[in-house]
Amino acid sequence: MTDQRPIIGITTYRQAASWGAWREVPADLLPSDYALAVERAGGIPVLVPPLADRDAARAVLGRLDGLLIAGGADVNPARYGQEPDPNVVRWYDDRDASELWLLGEADALRLPVLGICRGMQLMAVAAGGSLVQHLPDVVGHDRHGGGESSYEAIPVVVDPGHRVSALLGEQITSASHHHQAVADHPGFVATARDADGVLQAMEAEGDRFEVGVQWHPETTDDVRVIEGLVDAARDSAARRRDER
Repeated sequence: MTDQRPIIGITTYRQAASWGAWREVPADLLPSDYALAVERAGGIPVLVPPLADRDAARAVLGRLDGLLIAGGADVNPARYGQEPDPNVVRWYDDRDASELWLLGEADALRLPVLGICRGMQLMAVAAGGSLVQHLPDVVGHDRHGGGESSYEAIPVVVDPGHRVSALLGEQITSASHHHQAVADHPGFVATARDADGVLQAMEAEGDRFEVGVQWHPETTDDVRVIEGLVDAARDSAARRRDER
C-alpha cells in the first residue's frame, strides 16, 4: 500500500556549527522540533538546505507536497528597500535568496505554504511588504524576544472567520522568540495580533493554504497550525494525482 502521508519540505540554516570533535564547521542544520512537529501532524519531513538557483527550487518543489519556511536569522533589510537598523547585524543572503525562490515556485505550483517566525516575515517581504526591524523600539519592551534560548508566553487574539481561527480558535498563548515583526503584508489578511498590536498571523485569501505565524508552534504540544499545512498538502497531492 502506498504511503499517503504528504512530504513537507522544511528550510534550514546554513552556518557554522560545532559537534563532537568538530568546531565551527559550515553546516546545514535545523532544530529537530520542526521535523518532529511535522511528523506529529501526520506528514513526512524533508530538510531543504539553501539552494544554488531558482531551477533547483523548482525541481525540489516538484517532489514535495507542502513547504514550511522555518525561523532563523533576520532578513537582509535591502530585500525590502531599507538600510539596516543598528540592531540588525547579521543575515544570510544565500538563505534569503533560496527561500524567496522557493516561495516564488510554490506560488507557481500552488503548493501549500506555512511560514514560522522569520518564515512569516519572509513571506511578507516576498509579497513586496516590509518589516519592523527592531520591535522593542516600537513597543517599548523586549518580551517578544524571550531568553537567549527560551520562548516567552505571549497571549494572541485571533480574528474569527479565517483559516487560522478555524484551526486555533480565537485565543492562544504563543511561544515567542523574535525581535522583528511584519509591518506591511500586501496580498495577505492580518488574522491575529497580540496586546501590543504586533501582527501574529496572516493568511492569503482564496482556497490555497498560505499562512504565516510569528510564534513557534513547533516548540509546543499544540501543532494544529502545522496540521493545517499537512492536511492542505495531503489534499493538494491528491488533486495533483487525480489530474495526471
